Amino acid sequence: MDDYLSLFSMPKPMKITGRSSSITNAFINAIIPVVNPSAEEVQQALNKLGMTPENFQCAYCGSAVSEWDHFRPLVHQQKPTGYISEIHNLVPSCGKCNQSKGNKEWKEWITSDAKLSPKTRGIKDLAQRIERLEAYEQWGAPTKIHFEAIVGQETWQNHWQNWEKIQVLMREAQKLAEKIKQQVASEYQKSS
Repeated sequence: MDDYLSLFSMPKPMKITGRSSSITNAFINAIIPVVNPSAEEVQQALNKLGMTPENFQCAYCGSAVSEWDHFRPLVHQQKPTGYISEIHNLVPSCGKCNQSKGNKEWKEWITSDAKLSPKTRGIKDLAQRIERLEAYEQWGAPTKIHFEAIVGQETWQNHWQNWEKIQVLMREAQKLAEKIKQQVASEYQKSS
């Protein structure tokens, strides 16, 4: 019978407050300009990374590409870094690398022991990949914006006050959800 239980795992309990970083990322991504590249810029980017359309792959590990990763993080310590979504700040990536890297600096992450990092996954040509990524980093300076200076202190503060209101509401909602969960579990136990 233990063999059957080893095949089963319960879903992890969800917490409303567990989505706090998703809200923060949404508040930052919502204000980040997105600049579409030209075909020539994409070609230049791929050339810097040693790629062609025939060998298009994750710049970090060589797996199949599923997205483009922000090479320099858009968010650091729950605030925008100033970088935007543009070709000089994007590299082709697989989902594993993009999720593992998150908001970390690429140079620290790529050789770290982080779950699913290229080092952890034993990527054989890691030194070459790092070399190409360093060359890519030198290619074209990425845009960096000081959002508050552009929109003004009052507008900027209003944006972050809205973020705080949602954070407070999420904490209140989590407390109520816990109360409801306890009541439902208690009632379930009585009826079983």
